[in-house]
Amino acid sequence: MRPSSEYNDPSILPDRPAPHPSADRPREGRDWRRRLRAALAIAAVAVAALAGSIGALATFRQDEALPVATVRLSVQLDEPGALGIYVPLVDWGVRFGAVRLPVQLRIDVRRVDREAVERIARNRQVDVDAVRAAATDAIKRYLRALIVVVLVSALLAGVVVAFAVRSRSGPRLRWLLGTAGGTAVLATAAVALLLPPRGPLDDPTYFAHGADIPQALQAVETVNRSVGALSEELDAQLVGLARLMIAPGERGALPADGPRLTLVSDVHNNVLVLPTLERVAGGRPLFIAGDLTDRGTPLETSVTREIASIGRPTVFVTGNHDSETLERALARAGAVVLTRWGRLRADGSFGPMAVDVAGLRVAGYDDPFTRREPGRERGTRPEPRTSEQQEEEFAAWFAAIEDRVDVVIVHEPSLVEPVLRRLADDPPDHQIAFLVGHTHTQDLRAQRNVLLLNGGTAGGGGTGNLDENQPIGLAQLRYARDPFAPLAADLVTVDPGNGDATARHERLDLASATAPADEDDGDGNGGGSEEAGRSGGGERGGSGSAGAGGRTGGASEDEAGDGGGDERGLGREPAGAGAGPPG
Repeated sequence: MRPSSEYNDPSILPDRPAPHPSADRPREGRDWRRRLRAALAIAAVAVAALAGSIGALATFRQDEALPVATVRLSVQLDEPGALGIYVPLVDWGVRFGAVRLPVQLRIDVRRVDREAVERIARNRQVDVDAVRAAATDAIKRYLRALIVVVLVSALLAGVVVAFAVRSRSGPRLRWLLGTAGGTAVLATAAVALLLPPRGPLDDPTYFAHGADIPQALQAVETVNRSVGALSEELDAQLVGLARLMIAPGERGALPADGPRLTLVSDVHNNVLVLPTLERVAGGRPLFIAGDLTDRGTPLETSVTREIASIGRPTVFVTGNHDSETLERALARAGAVVLTRWGRLRADGSFGPMAVDVAGLRVAGYDDPFTRREPGRERGTRPEPRTSEQQEEEFAAWFAAIEDRVDVVIVHEPSLVEPVLRRLADDPPDHQIAFLVGHTHTQDLRAQRNVLLLNGGTAGGGGTGNLDENQPIGLAQLRYARDPFAPLAADLVTVDPGNGDATARHERLDLASATAPADEDDGDGNGGGSEEAGRSGGGERGGSGSAGAGGRTGGASEDEAGDGGGDERGLGREPAGAGAGPPG
């Protein structure tokens, strides 16, 4: 046996194995999981505090008494940044883009002081300054209370979650509480800085649940007639309709029961909208700027011809989707069918170039791509684009009647663009309105003594275009007679899915309007919007021209007794170019 000392000799002991590198991995794994739990805990506290602030925004409401009404102030999260005034009694309201936070500060008129309303009705006046000051103070009180509620709610939610997620292996409690406090302060600061309305309350957007918003706009104008200036408008809307500021500065009152016309186009066989159009027209003129049908076949004509009796009268020009068959049927049904050759009579002959409609001297230009082959309306055609020759023919036609018309109705806006550019350089000596369609997009442009108005598509894309998901659109124009002067325009859209409606109201002063900058849109159509500058959206037909036609005679300012439009002419005939009227 070896001596025991031999075993204790370090020189002869075997080497001990080195620790394996994986021995520290459990500790590293535990550190990684601990950091993840800490991050999740902090995130949960921050999210809880943020959710508490959002919940306070969505649920906190406060009623405030004004001298003329009681209003409820609240915040709606599903609306864009705006100040909204809503009147449940008439189910409509108005929005102003004056809020920078992506929510809507909502003011609902809950109750109206009966005595105050009676006093206003008798005296037609109210202490505007008192109402405005009370409304401002009410909004301030609500915002101050809301800020406190948001701060407290965010802190409570964050603190509760902080205590719920704390653990020995997680972050310290003071870090969680600090996160809750910091998030609550940041959320409250955002509300305090971004929610209060700032800037001028102009460019209103009207909204409603249903298709009756034109009547609501008329109610606003009725209120405006009882006052005479912007400050009085503010008073009237706070009474119960809405807060309306169309533009800064003083405005004159619109005349009581003044004339108005309704403009629609691009119905595309959607006869479901005809009852709405009849209600909106309200026994006044209805102008249809083309594309009543998809092809103008006899079947489509028989379905849509009842529109001739909706307006008082109904004024019609063809679009690129219409046909000569439709023209003649509407003329026989009593509509005022206008063409470049004059008014189409029921027997197929042509009357005066311009007619009197509700005190307006009106001329119309049929679309160059109208299908003029009876019996061959079916089938699709390439997308039309107006040619330079067609634009020149329209310009020559208009130049011959420019001094004898107030309103020109034509389907294709691109025909009008060269004329608009000329009139921007050399404005007419009287005011003229161009009523157009085709683009399915609403448009309102004003330059000195000239207005272009497009109501969009009244058929919401039509029964054959349901995939376009387009809103129903129309426009109403209020005007003065003797001489003709557009006063205000309402651009109305209705969602065909849920019936919600919005409207844009514009007061007009063409005498002081300035021409827009001449910008080329890439197609050589400067000075207009993209929609109005382009051509497209239908079939191509034969090229028309501005032929000579019409009847001579003295201009008449009398309305036809049956509402059908006065056929007495407006003087000399325009010297057009190209072919004459269709046989």
